[in-house]
Amino acid sequence: MTEQDNNSRRKHDPFFRWLFAEPYHTKTLLELAGKVNREVSEFLATVNLDTLVRIPDSFSEVEDTGEGDLAFRVSVVTGAPVLVGILLEHKSGRDADVFNQIARYARSVMKIHGGNPMFNGLPTMAIIFYNGHENWNPLKKLEEGYPEYYRGKTLPFNCSFVNMRDIPDSDCLACEDTAAGMGIVAMKHAFDKERLLTLLPQFCPALRKMPQHVATCLLHKISIYLYEYIGKNIFKELDMAFVSIGQKYGFESAGDYFRKQIADARKETEIERQKAEAERREMVAAMLAEGDSVEKVVRISKLSESEVLSIKASLATQAAQ
Repeated sequence: MTEQDNNSRRKHDPFFRWLFAEPYHTKTLLELAGKVNREVSEFLATVNLDTLVRIPDSFSEVEDTGEGDLAFRVSVVTGAPVLVGILLEHKSGRDADVFNQIARYARSVMKIHGGNPMFNGLPTMAIIFYNGHENWNPLKKLEEGYPEYYRGKTLPFNCSFVNMRDIPDSDCLACEDTAAGMGIVAMKHAFDKERLLTLLPQFCPALRKMPQHVATCLLHKISIYLYEYIGKNIFKELDMAFVSIGQKYGFESAGDYFRKQIADARKETEIERQKAEAERREMVAAMLAEGDSVEKVVRISKLSESEVLSIKASLATQAAQ
């Protein structure tokens, strides 16, 4: 499966949405992005990120908001009673419809609710975060052929593109927000197993300082995310790299988690099989008790004739007792 095909199958990453739906993590992401992107840096200088509030999906009039669209409101740094909108869009592969998608979401969500504003739309900064395997920058392609005057004006909202690869690993490792730093590393190196094996274990000291349930949840989410890209084999190596983090720090490692998932799935499947088998045998017993022929019971129940005869014999034995 090509990257483009894979992207069409999974248009957004639930991991990105899960992690950065929390304003604290979004603040870290934006600050790290501002270090490598001038437009983002200039935008951040105009707002107070401590006032960042996520806009809930209930405000959206778009039916297919996707897994990666995240909308926020933030106050301006001057303290004036006005708000600015921030829209985060994540892509793990090329998407020719990305700007139309953002525009639909911006029109639906970025509004001032209540009051009587001269214009109910919010000035919006949309930031596309990309962690695909191939080079891609849709903004450059969009502006090709336009005179210089139109650069940055071809869209009805401000927009910037950040390739997550450009965010230094050292910044991710050093930031106080361990979850955001570790999540960014996992995303930017999702196609580079060797780099992941080198970097992820370096977060172990920081993980030890986190509440156990928070660290365990983070590891689970990263495990599920990486599994889609590089498969289950990496978890054997990650287990070794983490020195079986489950044993050393009391957390479940990636491998521990997936082994438990497999065991739970098998157990659930067996329970469901046994339940279905019991229900089918009850149906057979009821049909036989009503006097239906063995041939009819076999046809409807899909059991073999010998199985139906066995149930019939068991019923006769119970009746004799």
